[in-house]
Amino acid sequence: MRPICIRCKRFFHPKKNGFAFLEGMPISTDALPGKEESEKWKPYKLWMGDLWDCPSCGAEIIVGVGSNRIAEHYESNFDSQIKAWGADQFQVNDCG
Repeated sequence: MRPICIRCKRFFHPKKNGFAFLEGMPISTDALPGKEESEKWKPYKLWMGDLWDCPSCGAEIIVGVGSNRIAEHYESNFDSQIKAWGADQFQVNDCG
């Protein structure tokens, strides 16, 4: 079954399969998660998932993320992988 938007009572629709994104890691012990203090986070891992959106309210979610990352910050090709996949468009800043 497709993901469901609680607010709109509608199914989410696939927007982009193979959506590359970054997982951030804090560079400061006091870094707040989310987008409030993005400057206190740096790229940590490169992931791939599917981007879905709600046709009514426009909410977006990423689902179908694999269990293994594509690349990690300590690997020599990390920056080139980010560029090759176009993953600099979204970074999740949360340690969860």
